[in-house]
Order: sequence, then C-alpha cells, then structure tokens
Amino acid sequence: MLRKLAVALLIGLCLGGTASAEEAKTGKNPVVVMETSLGTVKMELFQKEAPISVKNFLDYTNSGSYNGTIFHRVIPNFMIQGGGFTADMKMKPTKAPIKNEAGNGLKNDRGTLAMARTMMVDSASSQFFINVVNNDYLNHRDNSPQGFGYAVFGKVIDGMDVVDKIAAVKTGMQRGFSDVPETAVVIKSMKVLK
Repeated sequence: MLRKLAVALLIGLCLGGTASAEEAKTGKNPVVVMETSLGTVKMELFQKEAPISVKNFLDYTNSGSYNGTIFHRVIPNFMIQGGGFTADMKMKPTKAPIKNEAGNGLKNDRGTLAMARTMMVDSASSQFFINVVNNDYLNHRDNSPQGFGYAVFGKVIDGMDVVDKIAAVKTGMQRGFSDVPETAVVIKSMKVLK
C-alpha cells in the first residue's frame, strides 16, 4: 500500500548544456552545483550510464530553466522532487520527453538523482528527484510499464545534509497539490562546475 502510494505520488505532478568535449574525452563526469534557499548541493552526473538523461539535465541547467524553480514535492523518508514548478506552482515550459534509461544498472539508493515521470515509461522532461532513502521498488525490474522503474543519472557528492534539511521541511496542500513545502524551497541557480 505504502509502495503504491509513493509511486502514485511520484508520478502525480510530472508530465519530464551538454558535457564539454574535454569531459567526453577524459571520461570525467560533469558536476553540477545547485544553490538552494536552504544550502548548496553538488551532484555528479553519470554520463556513461545515462547519456540521454544527463544531456537532458545539462540542457535544462545550461539554459537557466531550473533557476527559480522549487522543490514542489517533499516526502520524508522517500524523496525530494523539483525542477518543474515556480514558487506560485506554475509549471515551467519543457522540451520533448526523453527515453527512460532505468535499465542502466544504477539503483535508486540514498543520495541518487533520478528522472521523475508520469505513468508513461518515456515521459520524463525537466523534473528530477533525489532519493533520501534506498527506494528499491523504483528500480528497473522488467520492461513492462509497471516494472520499468525510474532512471538514475547522478548522485549527490556534497550537501546531503542540505537534502536532508529539505526533506524535513513542513509541507501541506497548495493549489490542490499535496506535499508542497509551506515555505518554498527555491533552486536559486544550477551551474556546471568548470
């Protein structure tokens, strides 16, 4: 029951720059610094395992699309989700949805980043979430719509204390959406570390 509720909550609001040539040559993963209203989080992106998801995330990052968005769904002992809504709960425009890379072998463990999506397997666009616990039931099990899972494409390498702080904020209903922080947790900026 809790598992079904958690998955339903994940898909409820969702509808979905490139790595430098130098990074591609060296195989070094890009690192993105996310400045939030509650602190800074550094995230390493796994471009070898999840090239489509990483390119998509970097495109939104480099275009400035994430700046001013919020963590609009925060569920303790589950995950924090953001990247799609402004503080007044207006959805930002998105690009076309991407292919789901959940079968890449990466697991939805504590501290990992994954693409949020609807019930449709290939529906992720801009929204992402950070797992605050190991969420094994979100992993790829098979190629059915129920078993496909959520694509992990990165992990927090610094600032997990900030993620935990976000996960602990008081939430409630806002404009018909549940689990919305009462005080907006804003993504002030998202930048690729040079």
